[in-house]
Amino acid sequence: MYAIIETGGKQYKVQAGDVIFVEKLSANEGDSVTFDKVLFVSKEGGLTTGSPLVSGASVTGKVEQHVKGEKIIVYKYKPKKNYKRKQGHRQPYTKVTIEAIKA
Repeated sequence: MYAIIETGGKQYKVQAGDVIFVEKLSANEGDSVTFDKVLFVSKEGGLTTGSPLVSGASVTGKVEQHVKGEKIIVYKYKPKKNYKRKQGHRQPYTKVTIEAIKA
């Protein structure tokens, strides 16, 4: 059984026991989170697609920790004008373990 959920403007294909990294959530470590925006559910009996969401479906998970992604370098440059700017960025993520899919 798997589901496709939407959170943080992105879509994720999840199963029970999966570990995913989503955009930072406002939950504390160890808290349980519920994803209500379920777009698609695949069960042993068949498939259920939403229009746009599957009614009554939800996915629960547990927040493991808050982490930062790899550092990326943003470099701005204009030739012949002595304009150079270097800036780094690390995107914050939340590590979530999927516990159950209810559909």
